[in-house]
Amino acid sequence: MEFVQSLTHPLELWALLRFKFGGATNLDTGSLSANMRRCYELLRQTSRSFAAVIQALDDELRPAICIFYLVLRALDTVEDDMTIPRGEKEGILRKFHSHLYNPDWRYMDSNEKDKAVLEEFPVISGEFRKLEPVFQEVISDITREMGSGMCVFLEDRVGSMTQWDEYCHYVAGLVGIGLSRLFSASGLEAEEAWSQFGSQLEDLALPQHRTAAVHCLNLLITNALQHVPDALLYMSRIRNQSVFNFCAIPQVNYHTEPLSSGRVTE
Repeated sequence: MEFVQSLTHPLELWALLRFKFGGATNLDTGSLSANMRRCYELLRQTSRSFAAVIQALDDELRPAICIFYLVLRALDTVEDDMTIPRGEKEGILRKFHSHLYNPDWRYMDSNEKDKAVLEEFPVISGEFRKLEPVFQEVISDITREMGSGMCVFLEDRVGSMTQWDEYCHYVAGLVGIGLSRLFSASGLEAEEAWSQFGSQLEDLALPQHRTAAVHCLNLLITNALQHVPDALLYMSRIRNQSVFNFCAIPQVNYHTEPLSSGRVTE
């Protein structure tokens, strides 16, 4: 029961949750197309830990989340590349969502380490177009909104907490919104919690809906907290180190690797 005992020592608990392993879960790729296999290879090249948890998802959701990650990684790679002229970069970011439907579009002039997702974008976009229309809609919507948001900060750097919050919304908050929509669209999860408090998620960001937004946040936090004792008890009974590592991955990812900009290098 060492894990339970460590709960009285926060630093020890933190050390446990910070433990992270390299490599990905075993995924049977035998039945996949060559392009989809390549997508998983690109996923492993750009993020070992996210590759692990994405590949562990149920079949109904795994391909959509994989493509969602790679599309946003490609978009983020354009934003991060300081060698791309500003005008050219803005054009790419604003139109990036439309390239999802162009089988020939790719970008060959990036100098970023993850440039492969741009150079091989036809592989990614081709698998995107094979997804269910409801998944395509979510990914396209989030890509369009994120690309436009990134353009806001191409020249005007973050100079206030308000701007910081706005930037975080574009490069991180939209990821969470997109994931929630994909979870719901897959049928594996129910409709999103925010729908109980407004007709549009964006409404909760408005000052006049602050009370509803707080109620929504309270619901989400309460829902998460009620599962903590069971989760900790479950992990306390795990004896195999590799199994424990797998269970701790989501905890580690939350602290070390946001899905989009500003990630900490693995």
